[in-house]
Amino acid sequence: MAVAKLGSVVLDCPDPVALAGFYVGLLGGRAERHEDWVDLAGVTGTPLAFQAAPGFVPPQWPRPDASQQFHLDLTVPDLDAAEKEVLALGATVLDAEDRERTFRVYADPAGHPFCLCAG
Repeated sequence: MAVAKLGSVVLDCPDPVALAGFYVGLLGGRAERHEDWVDLAGVTGTPLAFQAAPGFVPPQWPRPDASQQFHLDLTVPDLDAAEKEVLALGATVLDAEDRERTFRVYADPAGHPFCLCAG
């Protein structure tokens, strides 16, 4: 029997409003601001939230000597089309050279890695 259920995934970042805006552009929904915290509302799936973290150090990918902390797998119908959109929103490419793979790796504007996965 489960003790708890997942409430949300919270990303530390230097600017919660800006990072929430990136994910609104990527996933839809709307940003709901609370003090140093922003919730992503109106999307299906596990909720995302963003909190201010003074001294934030972005994860490094791939680095065996530094943790990537976590990453999001985001399913898309067309990898090429989704790639154009996430780059326009401010993502950076981490690993997308192999165009035959079913996934590509990017970082959001605060440096958190995420994968676009064919689906």
